[in-house]
Amino acid sequence: MTRILVSAALAILLAGCGSTDVKEEGAPVESRKPDTTTAPPVKAPAPKKPTTGSITTESVAANPLKDPGNILYKRTIYFDYDSSVVKEEYKPLVTAHARFLTDNRGRRAVIQGNTDERGSREYNLALGQRRADSVKKMMMLLGASDNQIETVSFGEEKPVEMGSTEGAWIKNRRADIVYDNE
Repeated sequence: MTRILVSAALAILLAGCGSTDVKEEGAPVESRKPDTTTAPPVKAPAPKKPTTGSITTESVAANPLKDPGNILYKRTIYFDYDSSVVKEEYKPLVTAHARFLTDNRGRRAVIQGNTDERGSREYNLALGQRRADSVKKMMMLLGASDNQIETVSFGEEKPVEMGSTEGAWIKNRRADIVYDNE
């Protein structure tokens, strides 16, 4: 009996829900058309001319150290294994930097000597110092003054390429010229 009453109540409830018509009312929509008689024509923006960056051009022209076409842009002197002799191919580079310092007595540079990973830590520090000193001596012979050049050795502590290959060692046997304010 209870089942019949519950079923009848559910049927009445479902019938009541199904017969309800819900009228949905939306927000009022206003229809507009563009006024073509008074609106000014839209012009596409003129394409911008590529700029070469006058600041960059001026700064490169004023500073040969930042001009990739200038020899002074290059700052690394590479050495043979276990050697602190400046190779012939790097003498023009060292000469150019010496002339730059001679012509700009207010500028200072630090020459950083580096080695590959072979050798003891102490040996590599000494070899890096000898490399930096040999570049400094050459620059001083060409006119740069002692107070313009400082030398430091990083030994094997600042490799530019990691690894135990000849290619990595060649890149790490070097002296880097770093100018003040850079």
